[in-house]
Amino acid sequence: MPAYWIAHVTVTDPERYKGYQALAPVAFAAHGGKFLARGGDHSVMEGPILDRHVIIEFPSLAAARACYASAEYSAARVARDGACEAHVTLVDGLAL
Repeated sequence: MPAYWIAHVTVTDPERYKGYQALAPVAFAAHGGKFLARGGDHSVMEGPILDRHVIIEFPSLAAARACYASAEYSAARVARDGACEAHVTLVDGLAL
C-alpha cells in the first residue's frame, strides 16, 4: 500500500535551504519516493499560511519511515537547519 510524505514549509533562509534541496531528493529516490507536488501555486483554505507544500509517494509507510531515518535524509535535515520551519507527516495511503 502506498504512503505519503506531506510537508508544509516556510523558508526563512533561501540560500541555506538550497543545500537541503540538493540532498533530500537523493534520499527520497533511494527509498522509492516519487514527487507528486513540490512547491508551486497553492491556496491555503484553512490553518496557518506556509509557503511551500510537498507531497511524496512512497511504496509503503515503512519505506517513508526508513527514508526519514536514513543517513542521507539526516544530512539533508542538518543542511536545512535554521533555513525553514517545516511540518512533516508520514501517512498510509488507501488500499484501493
